[in-house]
Amino acid sequence: MLLFDPVWILLVALFGLLIDRWVGEFLNRTHPVVGIGKLISGFEKRFYRDHIRNGAWLVLWVLVCCGVLASIAQGFLNGLALWLSLLLGSVLASIFFAHRMLYDSVHALLNNPEPQQPLAMLVSRDTADLTPSECYKAGIETYAENLSDGVVAPLFYFLLLGLPGLVVYKAINTLDSMVGYRTVRYERFGKVAARLDDIVNWIPARLTALLIMLVGRQGQLKHIWQQARDHASPNAGYPISAMAWVIKAQLGGPTRYFGELKAKPYFGHPQDPRSVGTCHLSAALGYRTAIDFCLVLIILIGLVFYVV
Repeated sequence: MLLFDPVWILLVALFGLLIDRWVGEFLNRTHPVVGIGKLISGFEKRFYRDHIRNGAWLVLWVLVCCGVLASIAQGFLNGLALWLSLLLGSVLASIFFAHRMLYDSVHALLNNPEPQQPLAMLVSRDTADLTPSECYKAGIETYAENLSDGVVAPLFYFLLLGLPGLVVYKAINTLDSMVGYRTVRYERFGKVAARLDDIVNWIPARLTALLIMLVGRQGQLKHIWQQARDHASPNAGYPISAMAWVIKAQLGGPTRYFGELKAKPYFGHPQDPRSVGTCHLSAALGYRTAIDFCLVLIILIGLVFYVV
């Protein structure tokens, strides 16, 4: 078996998505992302300096470790019988495809009379004083943005580079989530991690926006792209803007982070309501099946191309 056998990758991607859909997360403390987090925190504890250079060494250290380990795992899987390789590879890949966990986490806002509590587990912004409408808005934004980071991007890099590509992407994403903040401590130390995360998510974020537009039958590409450029992130605005137009509600607006109120633009049709309710959150989550179907269909088309 080749290191990056396209048929093997496509089959593993297909089964991995299905396992994630039906089973979801079944690891907690032993999750590979937890191990990546320990690599990051261990390096930071010993070698932290308020300097870009030290942050760059952190990124290099983590990516080399993850890339080597993932390549060894890929080589090990390639040496097994095909059925066993597909089984283990699919289970391993499903761990990094987080659509089920993302959906369940955001859906928890609908069933809680105090949505601030489950929301606090999802976002970095202050949630204690948020109104229910603001909580639902934040939940929709989180779902849209993480469709890229947690579903489309991991799948994209797995299809492109196999298991090493998938694991290295998750390492970059974890680096950004841990040190890629514009705070006093991480402004310089986390700069390389944040910029690298922006680069690797450039294509997946735009693909995610197109996917949301497809399942939502929304054709306002020009307006969505224009609004997305107003977001502080070079990538997050695209899926958020697309979701706002699809559910017919305005997202964004002033948001409080780390005790500071930051002005953010609004996304969506200017005549749509800025007050977001459970109906809008339910509408956003309602596209889950259509999104999964589209991803599976893309993989099946790829299989037909390579097999036939």
